[in-house]
Amino acid sequence: MPFSSAPREFAAIDLGSNSFHLIIARVVNGSIQILSRIKQQVRLAEGLGEDRILSDEAMKRGIDCLALFASRLQGFEVENVKVIGTYTLRRALNNDEFLHQAKAVFPYPINIISGREEATLIYSGASHTQPEKGRKFIIDIGGGSTEMCIGDDFSPIRAESRHMGCVSFAKRFFSQGHLSEHAFESAYKVAMEKIEDLEGDYCELGWQHVLGSSGTIKTVVSVLRANGYKDGIITLERLNYLIENCLKFNSLYQIQLKGLLKERADVFVPGLAILKALFHTFQIDTMRYSDGAVREGVMYSLDAQFQQQDIRQRTATSLAQQFNIDVEQATRVERTAYQLVKQIPFWHTHSLKQEFYDILKWASQLHEVGITINHNRYNYHSGYILNNINLPGFDNEQQLLLATIVRYHLQDIKLNYIHRTYRYSKRNIITLLRLFRLATLLNRSRQATIRPQQVKLRIDGNTWFLSFEDDYLTNNPLLVNDLNLEVRELQAVGFDLKFA
Repeated sequence: MPFSSAPREFAAIDLGSNSFHLIIARVVNGSIQILSRIKQQVRLAEGLGEDRILSDEAMKRGIDCLALFASRLQGFEVENVKVIGTYTLRRALNNDEFLHQAKAVFPYPINIISGREEATLIYSGASHTQPEKGRKFIIDIGGGSTEMCIGDDFSPIRAESRHMGCVSFAKRFFSQGHLSEHAFESAYKVAMEKIEDLEGDYCELGWQHVLGSSGTIKTVVSVLRANGYKDGIITLERLNYLIENCLKFNSLYQIQLKGLLKERADVFVPGLAILKALFHTFQIDTMRYSDGAVREGVMYSLDAQFQQQDIRQRTATSLAQQFNIDVEQATRVERTAYQLVKQIPFWHTHSLKQEFYDILKWASQLHEVGITINHNRYNYHSGYILNNINLPGFDNEQQLLLATIVRYHLQDIKLNYIHRTYRYSKRNIITLLRLFRLATLLNRSRQATIRPQQVKLRIDGNTWFLSFEDDYLTNNPLLVNDLNLEVRELQAVGFDLKFA
C-alpha cells in the first residue's frame, strides 16, 4: 500500500485513574513518529468515594491538567485529537459534571469508553509496538482497573476489565499507607476473587506470549533490573522476592528499594498484590513489559494502513523512505547476506535462526541511513540513528543488536564495545557482524560490479574461508583489494579470513 507523503500530526490523550497522558505524533511514510509525551499524575481514583461520587479536589486536579494539555494542543483540529476517559470517569456517577467543567478549558470532545473497549485498545497498542507474533495475553494494571485481553496478532479474541487497580487497592487495603502481611494477603485474595471466573476460558484459549503494560508493571521491571535481574523478565519467584522485601517495612511511604521512584512507592505494593493474583490465576510463567498501551492503541486505530502483519518491516520501510535509502543497493546486500547466512553450520537448528535472518534483512535495508548526515564514516551515524530512534516492533535487545551490526560493518571493529545480551551470545553477535561486513563488502561497488553467482563459505573456528567461481577474483581486482583490507581488520581483533 503506498503511503501518503504529507505528514499528518495528531494527538492521543488517556485520562487514566492514576495519570493523564498526552502523546503528540505524526504519520510519516506510513509509520507513526512520536513527537512529544506529557504525563501528569492526577490520582483521580483517590477522589472516587464508595458512593461513586468524584470529589471536587480530584476534579480540579483533572481539569487543571486538561488546561495544561489544551495549551500544548493549540492549533490542532478537533478531528486530529482523540481523548478517552477510562475506569474512574466511567465509574463516577457525576462524570457529567467533570465533562461540563472540562469544556470550559479543553475544546476537544472526551469519549468515556467501556472496560472491554479499553482492553482492546491496550491490546492494539502493545501489538503495534512489540515484536511478538502469534497469540498474546496482554495485561494492564491501572489506577482503578485491570484490563486483560487475549488475541492473535492484531485481532483481539477475549477482552475483560475488572474493578481492581493500584490506587483503588491502596485506598481500600492500605489506609494511610499502613503496610502489613495481613493487608497484603487481603488485597491478594480479593484480586483472586475478581478474576477467578476468567481462569477456565483464558487458560483454554492459551497464549504464546504474555505482555504487561502500565505504570505498575513498568515499575516492577525497573526495580527488578536495579536489583540484579537485568533481563527485566517478571516471574512469580521474582515477584515473591519483591513482596518479601516490601513487607519488611511498616508503611508504603517507607519502602526503599533500588529502582523504586518516590511517586510510585505508595501504589507499588497494591500493584504487586494484583500482579501476583494474575500470575497465580492464569499460571503465567514469564511476563515482559510493553511500553505500548491504550494511548498507542488510540493512535494505531486511526488508519487501516497500520493493520500489517510485520510491524518491524513496516518500521524499516518507513525509515528507508524517510532517509532516502538506495533500495536497489539494499536489495543487493540483502541477497548476498541471505546467500551467506544459509551456510552458517551452527545456525541450521538454532532456535533464533529466523531472528538472525531477519536482523540481517533489516540491517541490509537500513545500514545506509547515516549517509544523509555525512558519507564520511556514515556507519557511525547509521549506528547512532538506529540506537536512538523509536523503532516500533523492535525490543531493546533487537534494536541494540541491529545498531551494533550497522555501526561496525565498516572500518575497525571494537570488540570491547560488543557485549553479549540475555538473548544473544557474543559468538552469534560476532558471526552476524562478520557476515554482514562481507555482504556489504561484496556489493561495495554497487551496480558497477557483477555479483558472483555463488560464494561458498566454510568456517573453522575463528577462520572463515571464502571461495568464488573461477576467474571471478581475477576479473575484479578492486574486490581483491577490499578483501585484503578486511583480512587486516579482522586480524587486528584475532580473526582470520582467507579467500580464493
